[in-house]
Amino acid sequence: MTDTPPATPNGAPPTGKRNLFTRFLDGVEWLGNCLPHPVTLFFLLAVGIVLLSGLFGAMGLAVEDPRPEGASGRADDGMIRAVSLMTADGLRRIFTGLVDNFTSFAPLGVVLVAMLGVGVAERSGLLSAAVRGIVLGASPKVVTFAIVFAGVLSNTASEMGYVVLIPLAGAVYYSLGRHPLAGMAAAFAGVSGGYSANLLIGTVDPLLAGITEEAARLIDPTYAVTATASYFFMFISVFLVTIIGGLVSIYIVEPKLGAYDKTKADPEILKGGSMDALTPLEKKGLKVAGLAVLGVLAVMALTLVPDWGLLRDPETGDRIRSPFFSGFVTWILLFFLVVGFAYGRTVGTVKNDRDVIDGMASAVSTLGLYVVIVFFAAQFVAFFGWSNLGAITAVNGATFLKESGLTGPAVFIGFILICCFVNLMIGSASAQWAMTAPIFVPMLMLIGYSPEVIQTAYRIGDSTTNIITPMMSYFGLILAWATRYNKDIGIGTMIAMMLPYSIFFTIAWTVLFFLWVFGLGLPVGPGSPTYYGG
Repeated sequence: MTDTPPATPNGAPPTGKRNLFTRFLDGVEWLGNCLPHPVTLFFLLAVGIVLLSGLFGAMGLAVEDPRPEGASGRADDGMIRAVSLMTADGLRRIFTGLVDNFTSFAPLGVVLVAMLGVGVAERSGLLSAAVRGIVLGASPKVVTFAIVFAGVLSNTASEMGYVVLIPLAGAVYYSLGRHPLAGMAAAFAGVSGGYSANLLIGTVDPLLAGITEEAARLIDPTYAVTATASYFFMFISVFLVTIIGGLVSIYIVEPKLGAYDKTKADPEILKGGSMDALTPLEKKGLKVAGLAVLGVLAVMALTLVPDWGLLRDPETGDRIRSPFFSGFVTWILLFFLVVGFAYGRTVGTVKNDRDVIDGMASAVSTLGLYVVIVFFAAQFVAFFGWSNLGAITAVNGATFLKESGLTGPAVFIGFILICCFVNLMIGSASAQWAMTAPIFVPMLMLIGYSPEVIQTAYRIGDSTTNIITPMMSYFGLILAWATRYNKDIGIGTMIAMMLPYSIFFTIAWTVLFFLWVFGLGLPVGPGSPTYYGG
């Protein structure tokens, strides 16, 4: 980051005198960048987990497992114990699991497959033309809010936001003469910081509802929680996240980044970034690409909407919990492959299969750093799970809240903050909730709050710290893409860039929760009560 004001008008105020908050972010950035390279950091963290597991395993560290008897992964004695990886069995597990840890790391396959399609669209010139078509003549501030809004909505399309929108936002900002990292930050804030907000029901909704229902039945065996349990609140949250994300981008993040220094960028990433007007041939190509988009969307609808849709759940007919969404990365691949090919054939940039293959190969070749980061990050995540240290931390945090003695609405402040903290270590929303819901849901039900309200508060804490933790599955990917615009960027720069979003999202979203639930007395979803009467 630099202190130099932007050289061109960008819709953000000039940097001016650095205030206390900006100096605080400078300190966070400095401290973070004192850390070693991300690859080295994950290596050291993995080694640290092995050593800590040996220490705590020898001490016999254990907590009571809150999950009901018979639950998957629950030990027969009902305890979660620290597992030492410094034993003979532990070292053998590390030695034999190294490859599987890497290849089974879910985001790796998703990114590689999706980038095959994106590479064709990029090679054809579609992405460059589409960016110029979108931003020419657009207000800089409108573009910022539109990017955050699109990021929030992208959650419906699974990994679409991480793989496509975030790097595209960097290209949009660069095309406008603005700092590309500011565009990536705005998109990242919407995609990941606003993960729980959406206008539509997504794949995570039924998943979390099922976990909440199971936990609620520890108190009330007949209690049912639907996928729409938090829908009203999450719908209105889209606009809160968009507004807060846009304002933080314009008035905090972009001024702090300052003017963009192109000399630190990968020259390849800057190609096609000029704002030249679209040629008649490019406009024709975009029209053909638009028809291809409609064609792909029509095929997608035919596989999901009709009762006979091939990608609905074959047993239940469910559209949400279905192969359509669980395999959405395949749609990303097909979408960009078909649309990119249609555009390329029209403008002459894609003439045969070799051009398609070259586009795929070029896209994958840009992910070298990401692949290296993932290898070491996957080992750290695996060791952390094997040692049970993450689960023990989550249970201890929940126990602390339980013993605080709070019973009024203020208990949700502590609950949300603990969820924020645990999310720094357990990046998966479902994994974290599966571990903590059996504690929090019964506990808060017993003091009078409904499982639906409890789940809604959890989702705030689960979303807002996604963007500042390397434990988030796609953090390494975002960092790898950011290094293409600035080869010197470190973890500290990333965290300092995203921290203002995390702070303001947490505050604003918590205020909205209290206003919505306790101030206005509105339900968080259709048929969702605020209080539980037993």
